[in-house]
Amino acid sequence: MKKICALLLTIVLLATQCLALAENAGTVNTNNLKVGNPNPMQGYFFTDMWGNSTSDMDVRALLHGYNLVYWDGANGLFAVDPSVVSGAAVVDDEEGNRSFILVLADDLFYSDGSKITAWDYAFSYLLSMSPEIAEIGGTPRHSGFLKGYQEYMDGTAKALAGVHVMSDDTLTITVDHSYLPFFYEMGLLLCNPYPIKVIAPGVAVKDDGDGVYLANERANVQEPVFTAELLQKTILDPNTGYMSHPSVVSGPYRLTSWDGQTANFAINTYYKGNAYGDVPVIPTLTYTLAEYGTMIDQLEAGEFGLLNKVMRADEIMNGINRMNGSEFAMSNYPRAGLSYIGFACEKETVSSQAVRQAIAWCLDRDQTTADYTSNFGMRVDGYYGLGQWMYGILAGTTPPPVNPPENEFDTAGQAAYEKALEDYEALSLDGLTVYTADTEKAAALLDEDGWTLNEEGIREKDGVKLDLKLIYSEETNINEVFEKNLIPNLETVGIKLTMEPVGINDLLGFWYKKEEAREADMIFLATNFDIVFDPAVSFETGEDGKKAWANTNLQDETLYSEALAMRQTQPGDVLSYMQHWISFQERFNEVLPMIPIYSNIYFDFYTNALHDYPVSESMSWAEAIVGASLQ
Repeated sequence: MKKICALLLTIVLLATQCLALAENAGTVNTNNLKVGNPNPMQGYFFTDMWGNSTSDMDVRALLHGYNLVYWDGANGLFAVDPSVVSGAAVVDDEEGNRSFILVLADDLFYSDGSKITAWDYAFSYLLSMSPEIAEIGGTPRHSGFLKGYQEYMDGTAKALAGVHVMSDDTLTITVDHSYLPFFYEMGLLLCNPYPIKVIAPGVAVKDDGDGVYLANERANVQEPVFTAELLQKTILDPNTGYMSHPSVVSGPYRLTSWDGQTANFAINTYYKGNAYGDVPVIPTLTYTLAEYGTMIDQLEAGEFGLLNKVMRADEIMNGINRMNGSEFAMSNYPRAGLSYIGFACEKETVSSQAVRQAIAWCLDRDQTTADYTSNFGMRVDGYYGLGQWMYGILAGTTPPPVNPPENEFDTAGQAAYEKALEDYEALSLDGLTVYTADTEKAAALLDEDGWTLNEEGIREKDGVKLDLKLIYSEETNINEVFEKNLIPNLETVGIKLTMEPVGINDLLGFWYKKEEAREADMIFLATNFDIVFDPAVSFETGEDGKKAWANTNLQDETLYSEALAMRQTQPGDVLSYMQHWISFQERFNEVLPMIPIYSNIYFDFYTNALHDYPVSESMSWAEAIVGASLQ
């Protein structure tokens, strides 16, 4: 199975890459690159605390830079960004708390020319965890890894002990010993600087020796100025708020305009470069919605210079078939994410594991994948994507991180090497149930769980009918696929399903629980994973003290403990991490807070004039465009 998956994936990647041939481009505008994406932007250009669509993520990568650490893909680990941090040290105290002392480079500036200091990073930590964020509709980050976090949040400590500003250029971040070990340890330092003068004017970050805290900028003035009312204006104002119109930024580009569909950018002349020394070259960028059905025509006509994350099979084939002799090229890369049906498990209709499994047995996921992605996707049976490094090791497309002994006569070293290879070879996802269309299994599960057919032919239990509603984005045609591969099987076993298209804002609002009571039972959605794959952070503690998978409200202590086991793996112990990752996938596959459907290959089509564009599963177009040029 492992070798077959690897072969199929390799064929898709290599065969399509071989087609990326085109003639020399004609005259092009080298001052502007127009980028199209089939996923519309929502205008969440500040943080992911209000939502995390892939298009908004790309905009944030353009605007906000100078993260303390970066993902070193060549070595598969996080490291301090040498363009940001000029010196670093790690110190453990007697309790086992681990402090990272970071000295910042002295040539970091925002786009308005103001200097970036350690106080800006401290402000980012304090802002992201503040309860005022929740008051204005965001989801504050749980930063429980920081020493003193809980005491600061519950008000028993004035300052956050886990963050110290030693001087304008020196920052200390202390990870609480209870959070260690953590597999992606350096990833805990991920932090962009944000300008306090723009987001919280009148507020200052202070450190009296016990950690950082927010206070009135004016000395000896006690009344609070850091309030929800202030942030409502500075962040969420539709015309000037930092969310949709960030005016002072730290990334390679700055935003020049945003009208609700199209964003324009110009080079941030104060940006010194990323971890690889790359600086932006293309003077201006335009980013907007590209619609399926016309996007390839527009690319060929020169109306777009780059189409990013094309994933619908008909459009991919349209692009491939028209490349011969055209003036555009192509790249493709596996998606580090998946598409799925998510459940609102707080609803009685789908709170039962048996019901969720029965619905899974009614969905022909193989045919759904084939119909929707053609040969450019693959069914997945858990919470993973083809582009994740863990899947790559299992599939054989990524070699396991073990090396043979340097000395060929080292028999003990050779034996250890061979044993390590055997341990990796033994890893598999064969323990996952492959839910296929089987209405007999679905009906048996419902019978056993007490759901009987009423006079309408609909399953009912204790007055609750399985008359379900699924919402999906009005910009997809997934309804056509589900009407063929899901709804008839549901009807056979006595489940009624109504599908309703909604706007993307309403869709995400449902998923992120912006409404008090969710009307729909299910949602078709997709997600892309962060490099720090830590599903434990997605659990919330309810009023009953139980952990629930955040957006689904599924309570399952075993799933949470498996997620914790992943997190608590020693850094560098890849084998143990993957063993825990597989255990997590097996439990996820059993309790089904979501029905995973497919992961796929993304395609980028672009003008031949675009050079040095290394887009990949670990580098978005917004990251790859830094250093790229139009010639």
